[in-house]
Formats: sequence, structure tokens, C-alpha cells
Amino acid sequence: QVQLVESGGGLVQAGGSLRLSCAASGRTFIRYAMGWFRQAPGKDREFVAAISWTGSNTYYADSVKGRFTISRDNPKNTVYLQMNSLKPEDTAVYYCAAERTAALHTNPAAYDYWGQGAQVTVSS
Repeated sequence: QVQLVESGGGLVQAGGSLRLSCAASGRTFIRYAMGWFRQAPGKDREFVAAISWTGSNTYYADSVKGRFTISRDNPKNTVYLQMNSLKPEDTAVYYCAAERTAALHTNPAAYDYWGQGAQVTVSS
């Protein structure tokens, strides 16, 4: 089992920045690829970014490419999502997730563990 806890959400004006953190506990964190997803009211959960267990490979949704950066600190069992140039359409609950494979997946069904989510609200 892996337990994931997100933090760092909040309210920010358009153009601003936030950094989300996801702290992991339980099984060996380093063996898991990690992903960030988001879900806005009335919409499906959508992929945002993913990072390999070494941190050497990353992948982003087109909607956030160039604005968001995913990273991880394995000794601290933490993955981050730095969000810059935020837009109102980025408003959603953001979830981190872990998967026990080496590949980076955009499908939520590929992930084995999920956090409880952190609300991000971007005002115009």
C-alpha cells in the first residue's frame, strides 16, 4: 500500500503560481511512477503530468506544457507540481497518483493509488 497526501492548493489570481506537493508513505516510493490529474466540476478526471521513478522522464498534457513542471524528491518521498501562469480554466481538484510500472500513463485506470485531492481555484 502507498498513502498519498496532497497539499499546497488554494486560491490564486490568473497569471499567478502555486506549487502542489504530494507526500507518499508506505511501500518504497522510489519504485513508482507518479502522475498528477485534475477534475473540474461536471468533467472527467484528466491527465496533467507524469514522471518516471528516476525523475529522468516526464510527460505533460498539451494544455499545461510550458507552464507546469513535475518533479520528485525520492529521499523525501515527495512529488511536486509547480504551476505557473495559471488560468481560470486550470481551476479543479488536483490529485496525485502512483503506478507500479516503469511506463508513463495518461489513463487514470493505470494508476494504483490516489491521494484525496487538493482544490486549486484561479480567479480571473
